[in-house]
Amino acid sequence: MNDQSESVLPHESAPPVSSEAVAAIITPSDEAVRVVEAMIFASTDPVSARSILGLLEGQNLIPESVEDIGAYVRTVLSTLVQRYEGRGVQPIEVAGGWQFRTAADLAPRLTRVMPKPRRLQRATMETLAIIAYHQPCTRAEMEEIRGVSVNQNILDTLIEESLVAPRGRKEVPGRPVLWGTTPDFLRHFGLKSLNDLPRREELMGDMPTSPKNPLPGGVDLLAQAPAPLEETEGVIMEEEEAQDTPPVP
Repeated sequence: MNDQSESVLPHESAPPVSSEAVAAIITPSDEAVRVVEAMIFASTDPVSARSILGLLEGQNLIPESVEDIGAYVRTVLSTLVQRYEGRGVQPIEVAGGWQFRTAADLAPRLTRVMPKPRRLQRATMETLAIIAYHQPCTRAEMEEIRGVSVNQNILDTLIEESLVAPRGRKEVPGRPVLWGTTPDFLRHFGLKSLNDLPRREELMGDMPTSPKNPLPGGVDLLAQAPAPLEETEGVIMEEEEAQDTPPVP
């Protein structure tokens, strides 16, 4: 076989094409992107990829030529994200779904015009941090880690704010309740999953209350632009003097 004949043979070593690349060849229709945009915008909770798939299938917006529908949904979402690049709000993946949030670079510029909610008490935040990093855990285990008793009011506050919830009972004498965080906890901190938990000192930062009713855009403005140092110290010192609570180990 001469060199010219060999040059026309197919290259068997060519890398396979990914399903996302194949789906990208089938450009999503403008209607498909717009209907997903409307669904995410209208929902008060993060919209899962499964819900988006159901919407597209129900509206007959998935071309028959698409073989990998999961890759196609990702392509639709990728197209939507690109359309919002550089804008004031953006679709962001959080708490296992998609939600519109204020652009992170604009958050500090809104701190002077947006109301500042009351902070959770330090003891409450310490307990929340323990639950987040040691869940599921019992009240006795929280107390062992903190070194002081956990007041029932602390758990009541976390339950009321939809940050923690019961996760069954531990199979030991007395069968104490196990506690864990909720999807609202992920949504409020802007986390995709518990695998994305920040460092404990970041979690212990200035977190406002009422994650069930987050600030417009869903951004924790206080985390982006903390309160003046003297105000923050005043709050913490007042609580420490009142509760004499040691820091989380």
